[in-house]
Amino acid sequence: MITHKPTSLADQIFERLENDILSGVYPKGTVLTELALCEELGVSRTPVREVLKRLAQEHILEDCGRGMLVLSITPKDAEIIYEIREKIEGMAAAACAREIDEEGIAALKEIVDLQDFYAQRGDSEKVKSLDSDFHKSIYRMSGSAVYYDTLMPLHTKTQKFRKATVSSTGKAAQSAREHRQVLDAIIARNPELAEQAMTAHIQSAKTRLIEFLKQQSEEDGTAGE
Repeated sequence: MITHKPTSLADQIFERLENDILSGVYPKGTVLTELALCEELGVSRTPVREVLKRLAQEHILEDCGRGMLVLSITPKDAEIIYEIREKIEGMAAAACAREIDEEGIAALKEIVDLQDFYAQRGDSEKVKSLDSDFHKSIYRMSGSAVYYDTLMPLHTKTQKFRKATVSSTGKAAQSAREHRQVLDAIIARNPELAEQAMTAHIQSAKTRLIEFLKQQSEEDGTAGE
């Protein structure tokens, strides 16, 4: 049951359905209908209809005649998203280094410290969640809503693939170390170094993604022999 919060009901439904689709709760090929979703969420058809249209505009769903077909995000889409983030996210980190206050630095430090803690314990779910918190915080503290509005949807769309890139203790620890390097540059108020560290982090994440996709493809090929 969706609970009523200060944000609109449609926004709550959108956030939940987008998360469920991109995290694999509704696998690619699933057909979603207004009636079934209304019953599942305990809401009327009007906000559900609005949300389904928004998700179709995001190219996550498409009308198939029987309802809305889940498209999800393909591996190629994910690679392209990382390439786009590689170009822009360093700029956001540089802006954050210029604009952030002491309270913001403390918040980022807490996130990275927690990520270190959970990476050492191999808790990939916590690491993934903290990864999102870290990047979202940098977008928010960049001094411009443009960075947040541009980067956050891209970051969200790759959540299923991001989980794969921190699934092992070694990968989670590497991601945490890279975040620490970005944080250190921001603490030093060094925009150039923050941009370099963030760009290197996104490049590293893209490399881990490609390695995962290659391994997955090889395993699928072996399974079919």
